[in-house]
Amino acid sequence: MLKRQLVYGVFATLMLASCAPKHYQLTGVERTRIIVDSRYDQNPDEAAAQFLAPYKKVNDSIMAPIMGRVAHNMHPDRPESDLSNLLSDILIWAAKDYNEQPVLGIYNMGGIRADLIKGDVTYEDVLSIAPFENKICFTTLTGESLMRLFQQIAHRGGEGVSKGVELVITKDGQLVSARLNGQEIDPQAEYRVTTINYLLEGNDGLTAFTEGKDNVAPQEASNNSRYLIMNYFKDKQLRGEVVDAQVEGRIKIQD
Repeated sequence: MLKRQLVYGVFATLMLASCAPKHYQLTGVERTRIIVDSRYDQNPDEAAAQFLAPYKKVNDSIMAPIMGRVAHNMHPDRPESDLSNLLSDILIWAAKDYNEQPVLGIYNMGGIRADLIKGDVTYEDVLSIAPFENKICFTTLTGESLMRLFQQIAHRGGEGVSKGVELVITKDGQLVSARLNGQEIDPQAEYRVTTINYLLEGNDGLTAFTEGKDNVAPQEASNNSRYLIMNYFKDKQLRGEVVDAQVEGRIKIQD
């Protein structure tokens, strides 16, 4: 009996030791990107395909409708890109539905999560570009605050800005000059700005937005940026127009 108790005691001790907290230390972090493309379609699993078929049908009915067409491939890039220009201009375009007349729009590069590919643009494409619950909003900045905002944009190497904005920045993120519609920024004037609520809160290093006043920030889901983009494409499609945007020199890097 004593021998059996001794064995049980040793076993219990080993079990407790194995369950004791381990003191691990992180020695490094590695990551890689796995690209899911047509390579994985070479040997399809028929049973899996049949199982997924009804779900795919529902998903396609939501994601596949065509919103409009785009003239060429568009990619977000700093200091300026065709896609970031387009999305900033869409904020200006959408402002009319809110009885607003902003003089400039700001859309952050970090909020643009996919490219636009030449040809038909589906709802899935729009959702891929703007997957977050960011909503359009409006604020009024003094010229002094606006210059701080432009300095912060320069520090980040560029963000999406609407047509009429002319920034010259250095490679190391300093603002050299700023003009709006051909005019110098008046420190004492007030400028109505449209952006997304994520930036209005001062995120992405654009803290000057928190200095704004007379904020309008509708919370309904219909004000989400993806719906504004979708509506813009639909409007262009009804007019028989293909959506286009170019790099225009809105933000230039000083040589």
